[in-house]
Amino acid sequence: MRRTVDPEILDGLPADDPEAVGSRRDLRRINVLMGNLTWMQRAMRKLPEGGGRCLVEIGAGEGGLLERVRDDFDSVRGVDLAPRPAGLSVEIGWSQGDVFEHLGEGDLLAANLFLHHFKDGHLRELGERVRKFKALCFSEPRRSRWAILESYALVPFVNRVTRHDMMVSVRAGFVRGELPELLGLGAGWEVREEVSLLGACRLLAWRAD
Repeated sequence: MRRTVDPEILDGLPADDPEAVGSRRDLRRINVLMGNLTWMQRAMRKLPEGGGRCLVEIGAGEGGLLERVRDDFDSVRGVDLAPRPAGLSVEIGWSQGDVFEHLGEGDLLAANLFLHHFKDGHLRELGERVRKFKALCFSEPRRSRWAILESYALVPFVNRVTRHDMMVSVRAGFVRGELPELLGLGAGWEVREEVSLLGACRLLAWRAD
């Protein structure tokens, strides 16, 4: 299946739109079903020296991952086009804006269901920036026919926006070996990848030098 990146409805809706609110609720449930946040927290703890003391998450959404892992780091910061979520812990930093302009610096870079929004060329450009971090932890949709079938199984339980977007996300997802190549993680990086039966393609990488 060839990788295709198409617009997702949620990205074009106001944050307070009822369908957007419902879709974000669907996404929280899907994250739980896929085990994304649990895997990411466990993976971060396996990194050499914990991946460093400063965590930056791009596409941080509602800040669920940052809340979950904030006690594991000296500082955590989210980057997202959306404004700072209401009720987010005051210890968590937030940068609103484009990731290319607000990435900043840190030790460990994380992303959950975010990188698939970028076309290949933009991922290569992003790779030039992310490679300045010491470690990377990503969980993205797995691009496969099996994942498409799993998405169809969820159709009766999610709203219109999620039904559309999850199919788009799978077709924009990744297969094993694709993300490291697109991000330029060559010599000098230790890379570990895995795929899950529940539709995730995951990457954990750290500098080997």
